[in-house]
Amino acid sequence: MLKVKPDVLQLKPYTPGKSTTEVQRKPGLKEVVKLASNENPLGPSPKAGSAISEAAANLHRYPDGSGSKLKGALAHKLNIVPDNLILGNGSDEVLELVAKAFIIPGDEVITASVTFVEYEFVSKLNGAKLICLPLREFTYDLPRMAEAITSNTKLIFIANPNNPTGTMVNDVQFGEFMARVPEDVLVVMDEAYFEFVEQESYPDTLEFVRQGRNVMALRTFSKLYGLAGLRIGYGIAAPEVIGYLNRVRQPFNVNSLAQAAALAALEDKEHIAHTLEVISRGRNYLKCELEALGLRCVPSVANFILFDTGRDGNSVYQKLLSEGVIVRTMGIYNLPGFLRVTVGTPQENQLFIKSLGRVLENEK
Repeated sequence: MLKVKPDVLQLKPYTPGKSTTEVQRKPGLKEVVKLASNENPLGPSPKAGSAISEAAANLHRYPDGSGSKLKGALAHKLNIVPDNLILGNGSDEVLELVAKAFIIPGDEVITASVTFVEYEFVSKLNGAKLICLPLREFTYDLPRMAEAITSNTKLIFIANPNNPTGTMVNDVQFGEFMARVPEDVLVVMDEAYFEFVEQESYPDTLEFVRQGRNVMALRTFSKLYGLAGLRIGYGIAAPEVIGYLNRVRQPFNVNSLAQAAALAALEDKEHIAHTLEVISRGRNYLKCELEALGLRCVPSVANFILFDTGRDGNSVYQKLLSEGVIVRTMGIYNLPGFLRVTVGTPQENQLFIKSLGRVLENEK
């Protein structure tokens, strides 16, 4: 019998949301709407599609292993230098690189109990002791996290905005927290949804990077830019930190089509502005309509909303599936009555609300 690493035995395989193909197999469904994975409902920039077609002519060549063009464009946009950047096969891979480079078995990693599951995965897989602290009002409790730091703490993972709650910590809260973090602890701020934030109090994580602090920001092209299927993200940190990650990074880890599409998407300001407008209006619409149905919503600054069904969330989820609407259950987070819905197009949002209204009415 094969002997598996004990760390692997602690893990459960990631369970993705249902695909439209799975649900479309159900008889009688004419339309299926997927609002489960926080994707861009408008799709990618047309310029990204054109860039992919052009780059496809060179698929017999290896991609640019350093991602120089994309890094140059990002550095210019963010007012940093290319040495501050590392590209990844999604920001998930950058998380894995951080864990590989820094965690020694027995190190402590601090995060929240209700947050992106990848933090637990990369920590436990590399032998860390994971400290998961409860949220406070569905938001990261930074004072409590600061109190939990010990001499064994190596990494702190913070999702801002948080997934699945959609909440954020502000600049004052983060500044006070950083004042309490020792120099030998790396704080990883996962900012996958930061572009959707409209509040001016959102922390400027990059300013801490420019100051040479041990802070790393993670960002992605999967959400705002609509390139989830190409898997491309990036990390921003001090050159020393990036240098360590490059030592454990696979060569050619980001494919050529992803690099070309990301570069084109980055420059399509019209598509970016249109997406942000659709998400902002859709988020407000969903919040108002959900509350009109008597449901409590967690205040969200991201492109999704977590809401309390007031009953068995899985039952509501299954009945929505029968109507061709895919959302996300929250049982994995010990929130059995909650569901998470992604902001879609106006038509998708309306269909979801109508379907949910019927489901709730039938449960009375």
